[in-house]
Amino acid sequence: MIPVLEAVPNFSEGRDLEKVEALVDAIAKKGVDILDWSADPDHHRSVVTYIGDPRSVISASLAAAQFAVREFDLSRHRGLHPRIGALDVLPFVPLRGLHMSDAIAAAHEVGQAISSLGIPVFFYGEAADPPGRGLAELRRGGIESLQDGFHEGCKPDLPSSTMFLHPTAGATCVGARDVLLAWNVVVAGIDEQQAKLIASKIRERDGGFFGVRALGLYLHQREKAQISMNIEDPTRTAPEAVYEEITQAVSEMGGEVLEVEVIGMLPDTLVLPGSESRLDLLNLDPERVLSFRVNEYVQTLAGREEIPDNPS
Repeated sequence: MIPVLEAVPNFSEGRDLEKVEALVDAIAKKGVDILDWSADPDHHRSVVTYIGDPRSVISASLAAAQFAVREFDLSRHRGLHPRIGALDVLPFVPLRGLHMSDAIAAAHEVGQAISSLGIPVFFYGEAADPPGRGLAELRRGGIESLQDGFHEGCKPDLPSSTMFLHPTAGATCVGARDVLLAWNVVVAGIDEQQAKLIASKIRERDGGFFGVRALGLYLHQREKAQISMNIEDPTRTAPEAVYEEITQAVSEMGGEVLEVEVIGMLPDTLVLPGSESRLDLLNLDPERVLSFRVNEYVQTLAGREEIPDNPS
């Protein structure tokens, strides 16, 4: 079986599209298949999704880290999204012919290499010891809270030689996890505080939906509010239920839901028979469904392997 590993790095750069495109090119040159990338100027953040065999994905991830250290300067960064690093988050996801232990091994190998660049590394998710440490607790307060050193309870697994943040690249969170749904709901007619109230209502930490992480933001360039979410276990929490809760709250506040945005790829669990309403809600075509793209990748590799070395 052809093994497939996914990586979904998040970078603290969403405004210089020339640099983001150069980053994507640097990743692609390592032999991985780029499934999706996006950049958001309000969040000042970009996300790249790629798959490949484990060695290629590890190599591409190291290239991404080196590019981020060289080209992105977190000391000048101002954006809505919580962040502690130029390469802020780097999760590995086992997709085909692999186990979570393989994703953990990739996270630990890449984490060691990133640490050698002078960047403190935190392991999260299944890569943490013990497993399960979340991103929210690592990024609470953002990079500003770590400028004077790492406080007790939030010390990096792999500290830099100086025991401080890298001056321009900050720190990096490297993890291993299952597939999740990252999506945003854009809203008109409400302010930032109202968006935060809605986010609090739906997130698990405050008594909302299981596995939902949510932020309420105001996008100044678009002059709209946004509920930015991850559903960490789409098999247990349906996006329709979350969306219905959001639309009801927005309506009660006198606002209007304008659009739904998916970041990265759509988990296969959301496109099972009878799930047409989910596809309509998320407004996606098959090219954004993870299994569709993985199958394309595998079929392409299998076709190459079937070609004889010296065709007659």
